[in-house]
Amino acid sequence: MQRSALILAGGSGTRFWPASRRDRPKQLLPLDGERSLLARTVERLAPLVPAGNVWISTTEALAGAIRAELPDLAADRVITEPAGRNTAPAIAASLLAMPEEARRGAVAVLPSDHRVADPGAFRRALAAAFDAAESQDRIVALGVVPRWAETGFGYLELGAGIAGAPDLVEVERFREKPDRTTAEAFVASGRHLWNAGIFVFRGATLLGALERHAPELAAGLARYAAEPARAAELYAALPSISIDYAVMEKAAGLAAVRLDCGWDDLGSWQALFEVLPAGEAGNRSHGEVVAVDAHDNLLFADRGLVAALGVSDLVIVRTGDAVLVARRDRAQDVRRIVERLAAAGRDDLL
Repeated sequence: MQRSALILAGGSGTRFWPASRRDRPKQLLPLDGERSLLARTVERLAPLVPAGNVWISTTEALAGAIRAELPDLAADRVITEPAGRNTAPAIAASLLAMPEEARRGAVAVLPSDHRVADPGAFRRALAAAFDAAESQDRIVALGVVPRWAETGFGYLELGAGIAGAPDLVEVERFREKPDRTTAEAFVASGRHLWNAGIFVFRGATLLGALERHAPELAAGLARYAAEPARAAELYAALPSISIDYAVMEKAAGLAAVRLDCGWDDLGSWQALFEVLPAGEAGNRSHGEVVAVDAHDNLLFADRGLVAALGVSDLVIVRTGDAVLVARRDRAQDVRRIVERLAAAGRDDLL
């Protein structure tokens, strides 16, 4: 049975401004190494998924940049959305665009902008999910073993183990992003995993589940696939809904494989600070930097030099046309700067 992967790469990554821009978002940035997050996502799939069986779902605006980033990927493996309509339409439309043989086989769907410290452990969990999707025709989630009580992620609440499948456990329900007390209880229970948005299923199985649980969306996608001349119009009219809400929270028999691989969604500059190796005086750096009497800063030079003197606990980012200086504990608020620039009509900086 053919194994394929669909990588979702249409996001904008506003919390990594000014390095992340509309035409070069987070997934195209080499945030923690020499290769972009997208390129490393493709690389860690091998040899489980042959390069010819990797598809990328993205926007029309980013298609050229993604093809340039992945020159070995066949041009027809980049599937473009006419408009952003969230993950359920993106996944389903991509499955419909893939060959029938790929839809009959198992497909892994995963984001393009996550970090994995241990690719071997990731591949072992993914292989177990592929096996279950093929042998039991299940939808399988890779749930991250939580390392702290995170309030910014959704959780998978686990049920019983599954007979004959030691790597699998039933998913009783999806839990929304919790408050601090609830998150601490989730972690203490040992029965909850972070929802990383990574799923494996037979393509035909997912499309069937969509017809049962989100019939309006399924009908709209059928029209979209049948009338290519009206593709942009029909796609823009689809409901904007995530795959979690459309299918995963309603589907019966959902299973999970525990993923313990140093996963991080790199959701902010502070998250990058936490995964980069500490240098002198606890500073973390990328590019050309100089730090004197400065400690515990994130210094990121996309171009040129960043110099820090006598400061601490800051994020300092330099690009060709903008500089960001922020306290590390305010890193989640960088999107407010993006919103202010958008309101001011500064599209040249977005």
